[in-house]
Amino acid sequence: MFVRVVSWALMLCLLAAAPAAAHFGMVIPQANILDKPGTVQVELRFWHPREDKGMDLAKPQEAGVALAGRKQDLLPALKQDKLGGRTVWRTAYPIKRPGDYIFYMTPQPYWEPGEKSFIIHYTKTVVSALGAESGWDQALGLPIEIIPLTRPYGLYAGNSFSGRVLYKGRPLANAAVEVEFFDPGARRKPIADSYVTQVVKTDAKGAFTWTLPWPGWWGFAALHTAEDLKIKKDGRDREVELGGVLWLYAAPVPGR
Repeated sequence: MFVRVVSWALMLCLLAAAPAAAHFGMVIPQANILDKPGTVQVELRFWHPREDKGMDLAKPQEAGVALAGRKQDLLPALKQDKLGGRTVWRTAYPIKRPGDYIFYMTPQPYWEPGEKSFIIHYTKTVVSALGAESGWDQALGLPIEIIPLTRPYGLYAGNSFSGRVLYKGRPLANAAVEVEFFDPGARRKPIADSYVTQVVKTDAKGAFTWTLPWPGWWGFAALHTAEDLKIKKDGRDREVELGGVLWLYAAPVPGR
């Protein structure tokens, strides 16, 4: 009896010590603002950004860049790489014209055994080039996506960001939007597990607002369980969590 009690106590301690890790698709450019023509390096991951721990990212179903309503396929240009023992993908994209370039990916469904469901995160980020500052609020027609209401670049730490979640092209009310900071090396230790992944909900029009407390890359993942999509696993139909993910960068405030 004593051994059983100790075993349960140990298990509870381990569970309490385990941080609450959210999955995030990641599309991260080396810079989100370019003031002259050049090549931008872009990295694709499937990650726990706050803890800087990853999962293997299979080659995406789709990867591309949108500019002024036109999409370009980047799938053939992806190069497989390893980071922390996990598979990531990289590409180098030459930027010559002014405009807002929206880099995006649709990953392969990822089976999460702990949740007994699949995850598909439609992920994007915006790179502003040569001062044009137009097109950052373009919808890509993804099954679920975040449309920026605040320009998603030129942001300082302390600025607020607003977005609208669209599901099948319509505003998604009362949706949970998970927010995480990308912390390379996991240097910032959270006060408690609840600080790892923070959550805001959309209003009746699918909109939400979040204030960026410190500099760096921030990920927003709007989540929704698909009503009309199941994927078979071990002979059973499994639920699919759809995520519309947007990454943006908050710069340090000058003089601080």
